[in-house]
Amino acid sequence: MSTTVTFLGLGVMGFPMAGHLAHAGFNVRVYNRTAAKSQQWAEQYAGTVHADVPSAVAGAEVILTCVGADPDLISLYEGPDGIIANAAAGAVLVDHTTASADVAEHLAAKAREAGLGFVDAPVSGGQQGAENGQLTIMCGGSDADFSRAKPVMNCYAKALNLMGPVGSGQKTKMVNQIAIAGLLQGLSEALHFAERAGLDAEKVVEVISQGAAQSWQMNNRAGTMLAGKFDHGFAVDWMRKDLSICLDEAERNGAALPATALVDQFYGDVQAMGGRRWDTSSLLERLRRIRPV
Repeated sequence: MSTTVTFLGLGVMGFPMAGHLAHAGFNVRVYNRTAAKSQQWAEQYAGTVHADVPSAVAGAEVILTCVGADPDLISLYEGPDGIIANAAAGAVLVDHTTASADVAEHLAAKAREAGLGFVDAPVSGGQQGAENGQLTIMCGGSDADFSRAKPVMNCYAKALNLMGPVGSGQKTKMVNQIAIAGLLQGLSEALHFAERAGLDAEKVVEVISQGAAQSWQMNNRAGTMLAGKFDHGFAVDWMRKDLSICLDEAERNGAALPATALVDQFYGDVQAMGGRRWDTSSLLERLRRIRPV
């Protein structure tokens, strides 16, 4: 393909996502704040490593980002050395970061002033989904911008949907995180109860996963949770960042999120236990330490 795409941010998600673009035959450019990560990427995939943002984005038709949080986005997109000041007129900017709807709307407005398109496109599926090209992508933007970016995002998407105007992707991701937080707490309590009751917890999961209690989290995490393995990618620190965004947005729109606020506090307990880098299913470990089996 002749389309030139730039991917900025080669973390646990961005690294394989950019790799899928290379495998699809796009002319891929990459930039990462830590240059060694870019070099590591180039050893595995076909593409061009750039040492700075201006050279990475100049002339690219689609520019994708996947970084940490709102302040990282502002730093990356704005200023004389940022994406907006250096992208070619008509380029479409696609942000895969889980961030606030406010920052998406702010960056979209700045992009429009510069003659650029913008799509907020947070993802769900974790590191495994990124590596397998099986991410769920929730987008906000215009039909035209989404249509131009869609063939690029399809390289690593299982599901790809335009949810509404800019900011809608981020708000949909908030819904996703709210649902996951509640599911994981419920699953953790169920497994803890089974252990305390002296049941064969693995057999219990096998039985109840055939009924109304079944969920993706149960199918994919119950076994590792029971084994005390909490190294499946999406860290507690990241989840707390996401839940903070959800709770802030709820303050603005008037939504009541009592369970989400409580689970956020529980994740704070996990952090205090030393589990900042454990994955989000580690809520079970908190219960085990409160009431050991």
